[in-house]
Amino acid sequence: MVFEKLRASRKNNAANDYIVALDIGTEFVKALIAKLDGDTLNIVGVGRARQELSDMHSGAIADIAGVVRNCEDALSEAEDQAGLQAKRVVIGIAGELVKGVTNTIRYRRPQPDRPLDTAEMEFIIEKVQERAQGKAQKQIALETGNDEVEVKLVNSALVSIHIDGYKVSNPIGFQGKDVAVQIYTAFAPMVHIGALERVADELSLELLAVAAEPFAVSRTMLGSDVNSNFTAILADVGGGTTDIAVVNDGGVEGTKMFGIGGRSFTNTIASEMNLSYADAEKLKVNIGHSQIKPKVAEEVNDAIDKTLEVWVAGVELALSEFDSVDHLPNRILLCGGGASLEKLVDALGKAEWHKDLPFTKKPTVHYIQPSDVLGIVDSTGVVNDHTFITAMGLLRVGYDTLIGSGDGDTIKEKLNRILRI
Repeated sequence: MVFEKLRASRKNNAANDYIVALDIGTEFVKALIAKLDGDTLNIVGVGRARQELSDMHSGAIADIAGVVRNCEDALSEAEDQAGLQAKRVVIGIAGELVKGVTNTIRYRRPQPDRPLDTAEMEFIIEKVQERAQGKAQKQIALETGNDEVEVKLVNSALVSIHIDGYKVSNPIGFQGKDVAVQIYTAFAPMVHIGALERVADELSLELLAVAAEPFAVSRTMLGSDVNSNFTAILADVGGGTTDIAVVNDGGVEGTKMFGIGGRSFTNTIASEMNLSYADAEKLKVNIGHSQIKPKVAEEVNDAIDKTLEVWVAGVELALSEFDSVDHLPNRILLCGGGASLEKLVDALGKAEWHKDLPFTKKPTVHYIQPSDVLGIVDSTGVVNDHTFITAMGLLRVGYDTLIGSGDGDTIKEKLNRILRI
């Protein structure tokens, strides 16, 4: 009896060293199981299951029971490969109603001669989050036509701090009258978050964190370096939505999402050529194949071009809304299954769409590769392309959440701990 208890407690402790990332996409559910190994995450199990057409709508869950079934399939595959069951999960949230913005609050200190302390910084951060929640609530109410819509904070991260116009990395101990704090916050409607909580519950997993997916992608590039000066536009092209994050000098300037993804291209091919969705998807995926007749290939390309024009306009519109930045980064990094369409990369790289945006030069376009992701290694050999980046980002958010409950020494770590939710 005693040995059985010891064995069970040892098993539980072992399970606590693992995190599950569930990337519930429009086209696929991806599950990654990773082991915490010091400051590195080691992927030991990978699973993937295709979603039905009716399971998701614009990046959000439309059929909880259907999604749970697919999650179970993906999770079983990952658990079989890992040879264990993990208990804690991080789930991504996407869709046009997830609002991620960077807010600046200017705070005039009543006693400018008194050095700033942690308690005062906590007070300022609380004010930023309150203001951001009010803005997100109004925006989502306007878009849904529902004034009663409830929103909840899903992610928050420090971008920058200025005291009397000077940028500081550690505000504690500084004197000064005007403090300007920039904080990125992502909010989502409670109905979406509730659906994710239900999924975790049905899978008997403890929900460690919910993460706005573009924020999760940005975490893959920033890693643990609190002084990172990483700068880029990150675009996650999924089946139902395109999620964009602008990262400037290591800080997330904001995230935007719009409802055009890989499925939009497939639907256009299906309607233009009078095909079923499944047949249209096959043609889209195999467009470069030599066995496709030239006449058919031409029709498919024409259909893709129609949607591509709208998609590029969506990217341009999303980036034009980042009016707080003087210049947009000259590097665009792509991930997600929808980005596998080569014409999409060509359109961003060759067209003149960027001319009316504040770029200093023509942006370069590349895929994010798993090897570019900081602090995560893959032992399975399966995580080998840009389609897994979002799930890797969710692992990173899980790591941040666990480490955030520890006690790092730098002010950015301390402030980010205040921001943890």
